[in-house]
This record gives sequence, C-alpha cells and structure tokens, in this order.
Amino acid sequence: MTLDVYQLLGRELGPSRVIRDEERLERFLIDESGLGRYPAECAVLVESRAEVELVLRLAREHRLPVTPRGAGSGMTGGALPVRGGIVLSTERMTAIREIDEDDLLAVVEPGVITGDLIAAVEARGLFYPPDPASLASCSLGGNVAENAGGPRAFRYGVTREYVLGLETVLMGGETVRMGRRTPKGVTGYDTVAAIVGSEGTFAVATEITLKLLPKPPAVATLLAAFPDALAAGRAVGGIIKAGERPRALELLDRATIDHLRGRAPYRFPEGAGAALIVELDGAPEGLEAQLLRCAAACEAAGACELLVASDEQQRRDLWETRRRANPTLKMLHRRKIPEDVVVPRSAIPEMLRRVDAIAAAERVQCATYGHAGDGNLHINLLVDDEPGDVARDQAIERAKDGIIRATLDLRGTLAGEHGVGLLKQKYVPWEQAPPLLALQRRMKRAFDPDDLLNPGKIFP
Repeated sequence: MTLDVYQLLGRELGPSRVIRDEERLERFLIDESGLGRYPAECAVLVESRAEVELVLRLAREHRLPVTPRGAGSGMTGGALPVRGGIVLSTERMTAIREIDEDDLLAVVEPGVITGDLIAAVEARGLFYPPDPASLASCSLGGNVAENAGGPRAFRYGVTREYVLGLETVLMGGETVRMGRRTPKGVTGYDTVAAIVGSEGTFAVATEITLKLLPKPPAVATLLAAFPDALAAGRAVGGIIKAGERPRALELLDRATIDHLRGRAPYRFPEGAGAALIVELDGAPEGLEAQLLRCAAACEAAGACELLVASDEQQRRDLWETRRRANPTLKMLHRRKIPEDVVVPRSAIPEMLRRVDAIAAAERVQCATYGHAGDGNLHINLLVDDEPGDVARDQAIERAKDGIIRATLDLRGTLAGEHGVGLLKQKYVPWEQAPPLLALQRRMKRAFDPDDLLNPGKIFP
C-alpha cells in the first residue's frame, strides 16, 4: 500500500499530532476574523524546526497548500486554510531559549505567547515594548507574520523594530537563517524586514531573535474624558505639539465606552463622550511635569474630567478595560466587522467626522477606538440583523467601502496592524498601483514559486 502524505506525517510525528477528525480539527479552521470556517485535510502540531522542514518538504512534493498558524487570534483571516491542505500549527513551539541581559536580546520559538515573554523579561528588569491588545493569547510568530503593534507603538514602534534575526523554513523544507544579533547591520538586503508583515506567505519562522530595552523606571497614566471624540482627537494633536511623546495615547469613543460600562473594571465618568488614555514612562522626577503638560493640552481641547491613576491597581484596571473593548463588542453583537486603518494624526478629527457621517447614512452602528498617537483607528461596524438580509449586507459593504475611501482620501493606509489577509484583499489595488502589486507578486514567487504557502491571501 502506498502511504499518502498524511499517513507519512502520522508515521513520522505520531498520529496524535496529525489531526484529521472533525471535532479536534474544528478549531484550526476558524480564527478571530468572523469570516467563517474553511475546511482542511489536517492540522499538524509541530514541535521543532526539523518537523517544520518535514511538513514543508512533503507538502511541496505532493503539491499541497500549507497554512501556517500561531494562536489563531488574527482579525483578517490570515490563518484560514482557504485552499484546504495542511494547517501547520506552531502552538507547541513555546520555548524562550535565551534572555541575554548584557546584549539586550531574547531568542524565542514562534509559539511563545507575547504576554509570557513580556513578563519573563520584565522579571529581569528588561522591556519588550510591542503589546497587542491580545497579548495574553497571541503568539510571537503571529506577531511577526502580521507586524503587530499595540498601544505602546506610538513611542516604541511595532514588531518590525524589534526583530533582529529569524530562522525560517521555506516551502520545500529549506532552512534559511537571516538577520543578526547586533543592534546594527546592513549586510545584503533586509530579508528580515521582508518576512515581518508578510502574513506567512513567504516562510515559516522557527526561531526569532528580538531586541530588548531596559525597563523604564517609572510609569504614569492619565485618563481624560471629553464631551465627544472630536475633542479627544484635537487633544492628541495638542499633546504632540506640546513636545510630549507618551508611550501610549489611546482613544475610545462614546459607543465603545457605553458598551464597556458595567462590563469592565474601570468606571468611566458619567456622560463621557470619549476618552483618552495617556501613559508616560521614564525617570520618576520628570513624570509629574510631563503629566501636567499633557493634562493642560487635554483641557485646552475641551476635556471635562481628568484622572491620574493613583496606584498600580487602578492603572491595571484602566488597561484591562481598554483591552476588553474588542471582545465586549464581539460578545454583544451578532457581527462585529473591524476596520484597522491609519490616517495622519492631524486628520483624526476629520476621519472621525467622516466615519460618523458614513454610519448615519447607512444606518449602521459604529464604535471606534485605537492608537490615536500614531493615527491607527479600529473602526467597528456592529450588526444585529439576521444573516442573509441582502439590503443590510449591501449597506454594510457600502459603509466599509466609504471608510476605506475616506482613509485613502486623507492620505492614510488601509491596514495598520491586523494585516490584509482575506478581509481587505479587494482594497489593496485602491491603495497600491499596478507596478507595485506586480513587484510584490514577483517577491512572493521568489520565496514560494508554486504558491503553496498560505495561498490566497493579501492580493485579490
């Protein structure tokens, strides 16, 4: 009897790590995007680079598509097996192999949960800044694939700024090491930067070398409540013009605040139409003056209430409340359709005005929050109608199109930190011209000539 590729994998790895039965396979066929279920032949739970090499070698030999998957927390369908085949899960590759306190770096496997790395390095007085809202569940391999950001990206930058080196496996099973362990290095092309944000379409990372920083000695957090989101947007510009660069500058609109009331540890002031969370770090002796300048900028923009977190517990409550925005909206509505767009900071008030107008015209509920310091807004369309209402679905599609058009009209970009995946494919040609699209397709073929690795993503 000739063994098929799935039997070969089961023989090599053990049947418990080649999942084919429907009940166990189900969780590998969906993600957090809400785009539905995509069937695959199996999910393979790899535990080492050698096993990744095996899967990608056999898959190419048998012309089987492979969809890399971390924690499945993506918002745009990047981990959905749209062409079937094999789901390659790195969730068991969870070793923090090294934390180097002298050279300020960590070496990790792709399945390490982001929050676990943050806790491990902070216990040694070090700091890993990227902090996606799902840090308690998302993995570093997925963060690399999507170039994840988070609230602290305003001051410290996104994942790309912290990836020094990668060990990757190409489709076909060839291992390629790229990058370095040093802070500087310009030998050859920056292939690491090409992999980061490529959404698992170029290669599978099996080891990640990350830059660390010294842990800031002190942190201070301010909450400013405003009558509306437009005033909060103006405050963002005021804080930056005052010469401040907080490590986080988060905006929540009225709809988001109202959804969180009674469902999160922090209680927003009654009547708050919007809020900014302003967080600073640095030397303790300088934080008070920075807080006063940020507070003054908020008051000048129309803040109706200001609160400085009095202790670590209150600060944790504020951030836990912010991190509950996405799951709370998702829990309370039949459908939550997320848009992750970025506009220039100066355009935030105008973008918020346009979003309100689009939502009103299409009679769609909308809640907006996000990383206002770098113009990254998470605009969520909220739908409670039964699925299949054609008129309603058309209104939602028009609203999505309107949000993207407004973003591009204001010289923004259609994806900030969630990637393109499946959700935003049709919009990529709205932003990028044909020569650039053609160049990127050639890059994809250079890494994956047969289009087998996470096929059907990014480009329409």
